[in-house]
Amino acid sequence: MAHGAALRQRYPILNRQDLIGAGILAFALAGMVGSAVLYLNGAIAWWACLLVNAFLASLTHELEHDLIHSMYFRKQKVAHNLMMALVWLARPSTINPWVRRHLHLNHHKVSGTEADMEERAITNGEPWGIARLLMVGDNVMSSLIRMLRAKSWEHKKLILVRTLKVYAPLALMNWSAWYVFLGFHAINGVSALLGAPVAWSDTTLAVMQGVDIAVVVLVGPNVLRTFCLHFVSSNMHYYGDVEPGNVIQQTQVLNPWWLWPLQAFCFNFGSTHAIHHFVVKEPFYIRQMTAPVAHKVMREMGVRFNDIGTFARANRWRAQPQPATERAQTA
Repeated sequence: MAHGAALRQRYPILNRQDLIGAGILAFALAGMVGSAVLYLNGAIAWWACLLVNAFLASLTHELEHDLIHSMYFRKQKVAHNLMMALVWLARPSTINPWVRRHLHLNHHKVSGTEADMEERAITNGEPWGIARLLMVGDNVMSSLIRMLRAKSWEHKKLILVRTLKVYAPLALMNWSAWYVFLGFHAINGVSALLGAPVAWSDTTLAVMQGVDIAVVVLVGPNVLRTFCLHFVSSNMHYYGDVEPGNVIQQTQVLNPWWLWPLQAFCFNFGSTHAIHHFVVKEPFYIRQMTAPVAHKVMREMGVRFNDIGTFARANRWRAQPQPATERAQTA
């Protein structure tokens, strides 16, 4: 906290928090639109547009997180809610940010416990396997798998209704476009291999041209961004056996070199988000600047760094004790 205060004193522009937040949002949105225009005019390849927009969308995620903690335009409701709406439009794969505010503030109160619905929703605490791999980057698939696992029809209905409510309308449109895109091109691929190409109508082809563009400029970037963020976040938070209220046990710093391709599309989340659990009111760009000092203090106080064993432990803080029958067989 002292280092953040010293940075603000050294660079007075950092005190203009509202201006900086609005400026970053304007930069991200202009960049995403500009990248899309370049792609549509053939100036850049589809993959370049997708990667650029995934990175810029990660900026808007960090802004949304700061907005949830009321860091920008706290006393100016119109400007604050306008920013919330714009960061949602830039990331239509996500839940309603006004709903997420309640989930995220609850996450800080009960981090790492069964009541932490936000982290559970992105697979924190889930054993690694095919199910978690499908769930970690696909919000709708995550809800579908949880609905199939529910033991009663009432519970299944509750999950379905809650999913429709929190993802309407943008995420439902986003993921629908994604599945239509995957399905259409999968059918074309299989039919081509079988030597029997499908004769799609002109209307279908025109619609799919629009879907293809949407996937390159907005849907696809957010699918990539979502996977990277959820993979990093769900593994840098601990779950299940943390001591309630013990911030040391809630997170680790997860920044090995091989995670950098993912960190690039969640704005270095694994390295800096743990700082937020200790200093909640610092905006994301300050955390990037204070990270060297913060990491030194956190390491001295017992915060874990690059605890790769979390992948095998389903994000538990400790290794799970061996059942008595297994211990006896081992002996």
